[in-house]
Amino acid sequence: QVQLVESGGGSAQAGGSLRLSCAASKFSRYCMGWFRHAPGKEGEGVATIVRNGSTSFADSVKGRFTISQDNAKNTLYLQMNSLKPEDTAMYYCAADYAVPCTVVIVGAFGYWGQGTQVTVSS
Repeated sequence: QVQLVESGGGSAQAGGSLRLSCAASKFSRYCMGWFRHAPGKEGEGVATIVRNGSTSFADSVKGRFTISQDNAKNTLYLQMNSLKPEDTAMYYCAADYAVPCTVVIVGAFGYWGQGTQVTVSS
């Protein structure tokens, strides 16, 4: 079992940047990911990373978002650059044993944080 606590959400102007953090009680062999959900829209797996550093991204964020992890601190990050109003959503950190570790399955992960709101204004 793993506990996840997100931080770093907030407001930004379009074109700006935010960095989300997720403190995990452990990483182990988990696939770690970020998921977002905006009101009236389907949820979307945003990015994933495994311990060896392999990553995957949703097409909507490729080239703008990066995912990384600090294994010594058991902390997951999502660096969001060139933000767009459509990035506005509640962002959740998630984890599970998953093979392959890709964004299409983040929604089915078993462990979730409480979420952090990201609001991007135009």
